[in-house]
Amino acid sequence: MTSAVERTDDLVREYLTFRGFTNTLKHFEADVKADREKGFRVDRIVEQLLQYIQCYDLNGMLDYWAYLERRLFSRLEDVYRPTIHKLKTSLFRYYLVYTVQTSRTDKAHEFFQKQAAELQNQAEWKEWFALPFIPTPEGNPTFATYFSRQWADTFTVSLHNFLSVLFQCMPVPTILSFEAECQRILQVQEENEVLRQKLFALQAETHRMRKEVEDGPSAHHRLPHYVSNMDRLGDSELDMVSSQRSSSLAVQSQKTSGFLSSLLPQSKKPTPRPPPQTSVSSPTQTATVLPMKKEPTNSQKAKEVVNVTKEAKSSQNVLAAVGTPEANLARQRRLQERKELLSKTSSQSIEKKNEAGDAESDAGRPEIHCDLAEGVTRTPSGGEKPEQPFIVLSQEEYGEHHSSIMHCRVDCSGRRVASLDVDGVIKVWSIDGIMQTKASSISKSALLSLEWATKRDRLLLLGSEVGTVRLYDTEAKKNLCEIGIADDMPRILSLACNPSGTSFVCSAAAPSSPSHLDPAIPSFGENGGNQVPGKLLLWDTKTMKQQLQYFLEPVPIAINCTSFNHNGNLLVTGAADGFIRLFDMQQHQCAMSWKAHKGEVYSVDFSYDENAVYSIGEDGKFIQWNIHKSGQKVSEYSLPPDATGPFMLSGYSGYKQVQFPRGRLFAFDSEGNYMLTCSSTGGVIYKLNNDGSSMESCLSLGGHRAPVVTVDWSTAVECGTCVTASMDGKIRLTTLLAQKS
Repeated sequence: MTSAVERTDDLVREYLTFRGFTNTLKHFEADVKADREKGFRVDRIVEQLLQYIQCYDLNGMLDYWAYLERRLFSRLEDVYRPTIHKLKTSLFRYYLVYTVQTSRTDKAHEFFQKQAAELQNQAEWKEWFALPFIPTPEGNPTFATYFSRQWADTFTVSLHNFLSVLFQCMPVPTILSFEAECQRILQVQEENEVLRQKLFALQAETHRMRKEVEDGPSAHHRLPHYVSNMDRLGDSELDMVSSQRSSSLAVQSQKTSGFLSSLLPQSKKPTPRPPPQTSVSSPTQTATVLPMKKEPTNSQKAKEVVNVTKEAKSSQNVLAAVGTPEANLARQRRLQERKELLSKTSSQSIEKKNEAGDAESDAGRPEIHCDLAEGVTRTPSGGEKPEQPFIVLSQEEYGEHHSSIMHCRVDCSGRRVASLDVDGVIKVWSIDGIMQTKASSISKSALLSLEWATKRDRLLLLGSEVGTVRLYDTEAKKNLCEIGIADDMPRILSLACNPSGTSFVCSAAAPSSPSHLDPAIPSFGENGGNQVPGKLLLWDTKTMKQQLQYFLEPVPIAINCTSFNHNGNLLVTGAADGFIRLFDMQQHQCAMSWKAHKGEVYSVDFSYDENAVYSIGEDGKFIQWNIHKSGQKVSEYSLPPDATGPFMLSGYSGYKQVQFPRGRLFAFDSEGNYMLTCSSTGGVIYKLNNDGSSMESCLSLGGHRAPVVTVDWSTAVECGTCVTASMDGKIRLTTLLAQKS
């Protein structure tokens, strides 16, 4: 770090001179000369301490050591306190030995006079008070060791090593790592260039082999090395890796596999099967089938997406590009009904505004809510409103989706949002500054679940209803791989990535029961819930291989929602039978389970202190559970029907759109005191009292003309960001500033 400090000092001098900040430069030079840390040079710090000893400057030595303790040692953990105390004791003894060796016993007396109050109660100093009065202390067995040259050198080296390790481990500002970062970037660029040349050679070889072999069945493959290590490659490299993967899957001869085995290790190949005849994957597939000669390239796929976007106004062209004639007719009918529905809702909104006159904005209008059980209060309809806990800084709308939203999740950094609608359209868009779409993809098969795969906010996990999970790269805008989860249970209901980034949990379920197709059919009875079979599986994020399957009691049941705690040691799940199950991820077993709701559990999450679990169920209850006592209910509240689903939207000609909950139905603020949930006109924020006795509605975000079906609350930045998504495809982004009481 010493060289980095010196280099940075020179850069600062050069910058100040360039800017003409002469006064600042003078003060900077003065501070550098008076720097007591000596530019983090350990040899100069040790030399300064020895200089104080040689000059018998006791005050200077004590003051300098106190500065080191205050500036450096105070930041260390308590486990290093004994080491610091031993170094201080050795420094004092070094000073006393030096005074005796140079026949300056008066300085030794001065030392004990000043330090007697501090040292007299310490057992290791009990015999040292007699040192100035012993004629030949170097011959005394108690002090002989400290008068040897070996002890002095050992102390000096120990102090030097301790300070060196301290400076290497202490956090440094970004500017000090500038030079090391430049060297690392150059090294990475050189490595990338070597890999790029290898990829070019491999691309040429695979192009030659593609002409020699016929189309063959795909093989279950591993992720490439760059995905396992979460490296960031450009589009060209990913194109070549995709081309490499597709060609290697088609090769059957031993000659071909021998060449590719050194770069792409292959797993066991399944029995040969004919390539699929339609664009939708079969539920029995365990890996993506890629017919080599008929599969378009990545650039052709991108052109097709652009053409579909440009021709969105012509429904005939769009429908002809994405499916069979029967599916096209159904899709065209649904688009027409949705247009009529949106036109009706917009006309109703205009009529309401005309009747209200000078109405306020959606965020400021008073909301009328159903009374909640146990102390939930309404927003006052008249008089002076109570002081709001949040200030609405801004509200923005994202309108790139044209159908109902299913999932909407903010990444860990709070800068990007991933959203998924019922038509299988995935959008990744930035919320840091300008709201802008970064990536877009259309899935041929219907998608049911979405989750950010890593903390580096690059990869997305997408679960389908045909038994597959896809890994999507949001920066390269490519599908990296597609894996088969379960042939007999094709619906991937929930995905949750471990915060450590090493694994993810996948919930697979059997096809939908009749109760899910018609909301008029009750899905639960007096003594049981909707018995939909399901599995809960643990997969490795890097290798994309299944690690184990969790045992679900009393019967295998569909898991609707999953959530990890902050370190990934605990997993809470909500199931179709109304049970909440808490899994110990270290022991890989269910720690406890209890009946939580009458009907299905739609959404679960840990509390802020992780001593409790909150859940929302099909029975319309929002319940807090104590995880230390299985099944103990802390509090229970009745939510309005528009907060729990199923969500309905009516239109012309008897058209009615029904959607069951898929995404998160509630989210908490940074301290867990407030909860955001859904409503028919926007998000609603409730205050949770610490004793669990009541829940008060304190702020209605508004802004929607259709029911809100999923919410999220990002606290990655100082101003909280609330995300609410509705059935008309609109997503509202509300920035809040908490008012400190």
